[in-house]
Amino acid sequence: MPAGMSRKGLMFVISSPSGAGKTTIARQLLELEPELSMSVSMTTRPQRAGEVDGRDYFFVDQASFDATVSAGGLLEHATVFGNSYGTPAAPVDAELTAGKDVLFDVDWQGAQRMRTLRESDIVSVFILPPSAAELERRLTTRGRDPDDVVRQRMARAATEMSHYAEYDFVVVNDDVDRCLGNVRAILHAERVRRVRQPGLADFVEGLSGGYQPAT
Repeated sequence: MPAGMSRKGLMFVISSPSGAGKTTIARQLLELEPELSMSVSMTTRPQRAGEVDGRDYFFVDQASFDATVSAGGLLEHATVFGNSYGTPAAPVDAELTAGKDVLFDVDWQGAQRMRTLRESDIVSVFILPPSAAELERRLTTRGRDPDDVVRQRMARAATEMSHYAEYDFVVVNDDVDRCLGNVRAILHAERVRRVRQPGLADFVEGLSGGYQPAT
């Protein structure tokens, strides 16, 4: 970026039903985009072997979590299988101020809550599978869930996909490389939006060199 220019970071939200490829796309984005970092959630669930506090999650007890919620310190939060999860605002704000982008892997409800708080900072992408049959095939062949759980995930996918219109962009993942390319194109275009370049006016004034535009 030219001297005198600056850029405010953005919150890049990706959502999809389970099995649509969101995790794969997110992982590859992080590998390819050095100015993009993954948001780290806060959770009350027990720390697992190999996990690092502050890298995988911020591990806290329920009292600390509730205190953070009360203080307005979370961008979004939810309870899943008896454990609380949320996105701390302070680390995200520090990255945005430094001109870095932050990636969020959240569901439609989390995306809604975040947009309510930070609408001007968010760019949201919803990833769709190419077909219901392909989605079911992916859920089945990965071999992690029994048939009844696959059926539950398919039912939940229908609910999640009904919220596609609440997102800025929708990308169909019929080919991972093509889907990744489309998502990266969205990220690159959003980075150069005029509203994300607070130093642009001064930069253009410097380019003008004191000359007045012709009328």
